[in-house]
Amino acid sequence: MAAATHSVTLDGLAGRPIEVEVDISGGLPATVLVGLVDTMVNEARDRCRSAVSNSGTTWPDQRVTINLAPSTLPKSGSHYDLAIALAVFAAKNLVPAERLAGVVFLGELALDGRLRAIRGVLPATLAAAEAGFDRVFVPEVNVPEAELVGGIGVVGVRSLRHAVALLTGTEEPDDPPVPPLDDAPSMSWTSAERLAHLDLADIAGQEDSRMALLVAAAGGHHLLMTGPPGIGKTMLAQRLPGLLPDLTREQSLAVSAVHSIAGVLPSDAPLLRRPPFLDPHHTASAVSIVGGGSKVIRPGALSLAHHGVLFLDEAPEFASNVLEALRQPLESGHVVVSRAAMTAAYPARFQLVLAANPCPCGLSSAVSDQCRCTPLMKRRYADRLSGPIRDRIDIHRSLSPLSRPELVSAVTGARRTAELAADVLSARDRQGRRLADTPWRLNSEVPGVELRKHWPVQDSGRVLIDSELRTNKLNPRSADRILRLSWTVADLSGHDVPRGDDVEAALSLRRGTALGGALRDLVQAS
Repeated sequence: MAAATHSVTLDGLAGRPIEVEVDISGGLPATVLVGLVDTMVNEARDRCRSAVSNSGTTWPDQRVTINLAPSTLPKSGSHYDLAIALAVFAAKNLVPAERLAGVVFLGELALDGRLRAIRGVLPATLAAAEAGFDRVFVPEVNVPEAELVGGIGVVGVRSLRHAVALLTGTEEPDDPPVPPLDDAPSMSWTSAERLAHLDLADIAGQEDSRMALLVAAAGGHHLLMTGPPGIGKTMLAQRLPGLLPDLTREQSLAVSAVHSIAGVLPSDAPLLRRPPFLDPHHTASAVSIVGGGSKVIRPGALSLAHHGVLFLDEAPEFASNVLEALRQPLESGHVVVSRAAMTAAYPARFQLVLAANPCPCGLSSAVSDQCRCTPLMKRRYADRLSGPIRDRIDIHRSLSPLSRPELVSAVTGARRTAELAADVLSARDRQGRRLADTPWRLNSEVPGVELRKHWPVQDSGRVLIDSELRTNKLNPRSADRILRLSWTVADLSGHDVPRGDDVEAALSLRRGTALGGALRDLVQAS
């Protein structure tokens, strides 16, 4: 007696349909599970045996062979349980085989047959829909997440008995609801909504840094802020998400899929509509930032911040291997995690914000000049952020303390976040129209060669950049970043083509020098 059901295996965000075959044959009682499975999947034998025995039938007292095909694909996770148990029911002729056709089954079983919530339902349902399946059975608590995918019917079940009743048309049991994942709180730690009450107008002074934050938000540029403790670096970074527009439908699905695999997608709001904001502690390991794991590869902070903001406070205090791991994702927009058994690729197109002190004690730029760090100590501390990392960051700002009169006068002279967010949205609309027929949506994503070929700056700006290149004040990569910044400044200022003053503003943003002109007026109240 043999039967088959279907499930899905995940490789990063990519899913592949899996056929779960069960054969019951003569011989000594034994249960064998094959198909390149790991320890977690291998343990499904005992879970499914107990769940089947507690759900109205007995486990076959014969040789049971369970094959997860194709055998060349590694299988990991506990979501194959429901498909295995239902294949056993079908092999015993307790469930019609024709009712299993075109259906994907996802869910982890408890020993009494109850169904538990699982990770990765959204990308698994996407894979099932793309493979042409008609329906998907998922734990009841995961139904809102699966229903985000169109073109496939979603059935929520509470237990193995419930699934059998739906497939056979018998009376449904009164089983208790499925609880959500313990590590998926209603307010995710990656959510920018926890910072929604913060307003940029609360920060006194620091007009240049607020201008830099506005440009960073408008064009998706990376930002490095340096200054003594208490100067406002963290406050500025935490207010960046408020300037960003809502995610598009496509972006929301991509971000939600990553969070689903990581198990941090809120069950009450499975579609993330706001850009995520992550601020890991400086003691975070490389695996927690990049992604990985000994048994199952899971996305790290780089991928959880996809289409959002990754903020590294006290950046020089992060381990050097963590900082250097940023190099490739900053350029490519994705991260590939390789282990001996498998390789997973995750998207990682995030906006990086770094905050750093000027020296180990942090007082090098303070007005009181209390710093006692030697020049060698300062240099070593600054070198913790390597040249290649600094070169990949578009905007550099040095924050200076304000005097008491400046603090008093600056309290009422700033525009609020909601007003500045409208300017950001307008600038992004201009970018969207300009880049409508291209694979890019933000100025920070456009390659330099495409900018020079299709969207050159005015001659005055080009002469200025060429002069900087000839005197070796800029390298070719930095020149490309100046071009991108110039376009963002022009979009904020309402210019159709970057002018000479837009390029000068971009150079000031890159070098951390003082800003002025029309750009300063954007962050000040009229």
